[in-house]
Amino acid sequence: MNAKKIVVISAGLGTPSSSRLLADQLAEATVRRAAVLGVETEVSAFELRDLAVDIANNFVTGYAAPKLAEAISAVEESDALIVVSPVFSASYSGLFKSFIDVLDNKALDGKPVLLGVTGGSERHSMVIDFAMRPLFTYLRARIVPTGVFAGPMDWGKGDDGDAASAGGLGARIERAAAELAAELMGHGGPARAPKIATRPEDKSFEELLSELTGRN
Repeated sequence: MNAKKIVVISAGLGTPSSSRLLADQLAEATVRRAAVLGVETEVSAFELRDLAVDIANNFVTGYAAPKLAEAISAVEESDALIVVSPVFSASYSGLFKSFIDVLDNKALDGKPVLLGVTGGSERHSMVIDFAMRPLFTYLRARIVPTGVFAGPMDWGKGDDGDAASAGGLGARIERAAAELAAELMGHGGPARAPKIATRPEDKSFEELLSELTGRN
C-alpha cells in the first residue's frame, strides 16, 4: 500500500513561527490518527517565507525557480494539504495568497484540506470561515469541517488542562486531524474529484443557485 502524501504549507514569517508550530501539531496528529485507521502517511513541509522571493519573481517572469517548483509539484501530487496562515488585516497573509495564486487553478480539485490560522486575539478566529474557507471552496478543495485557530491564549497551557477541555487547542487539533485522516482513508488520489456533490463546496454555482431559488 502506497503511503498517502500530506503536504504542510506554513505562511508564518517569524522565527520561531506560531503558524509553523500549529502546522506541525496538526500534521503530527493527522499522522497518528491515520495510523490508527491503518493508513500509512508521509509528510512534506514548506515554509513560504523561504520561497517569498521566488514567488514574487514567478509573477514577473512566469518561471518557477527550483525550490518553488518543488513546492508546487508537491502540492499537486499530494493526497491532502494542511495549510496555516497568520492573520494579516483580518484575512490570510499576502504571501499565503501569492503562493495559492501561482498554483494551477485545478491543482486542488477534490483534494482534502485542513485549514489553520494563527492570530493575536480570539476576534481573528472567524478568518477561517470568512476568508480561508471561501478561497478553498472556490478552488474546489474538500475542506474538513473543523478549522483550527490558535492565539496567544492557546500556547503554553499544560497538556492536561488543554487536552481535556472541549474547546481547548489540543482538542480542536485532534478533531480536525481525525477528520483529515478519515478523508485520507477514503481518498483515491490527488487527481480524483468527487463523483457526487455531497457538500456545498462540491457543487457548482448553478446547482447552489437552483437550490436557493427552488428551480429544477
